[in-house]
Amino acid sequence: QVLLVESGGGLVQPGGSLKLSCAASGVIFSINAMGWYRQAPGKQRELITFITHTGSANYANSVKGRFTISRDNAKNTVYLQMNSLKPEDTAVYYCNTLTTEWPWGQGTQVTVSS
Repeated sequence: QVLLVESGGGLVQPGGSLKLSCAASGVIFSINAMGWYRQAPGKQRELITFITHTGSANYANSVKGRFTISRDNAKNTVYLQMNSLKPEDTAVYYCNTLTTEWPWGQGTQVTVSS
């Protein structure tokens, strides 16, 4: 059974940082490209960054230069380091493959507010 568990969210002031984690179980994690997605209130879920199984990363313009994705295949975990956070980064953050073939986890709430 595939299980994705996101963690690390919270309330942070503008300009602050958070590091999110997503642990996967029940899958062969290392062969999959993994993405971080987010869904803001009233908006559709969007892909903001992904990392290939070899470690190459790609970023949406909205987060480029501020967010860094990484992975630890030995721990079946993908990370998202978020710096210089803005109020518009407020959303629930999820991870999944690029084809979103795995069941979605519960996500982790990130709120950027003063």
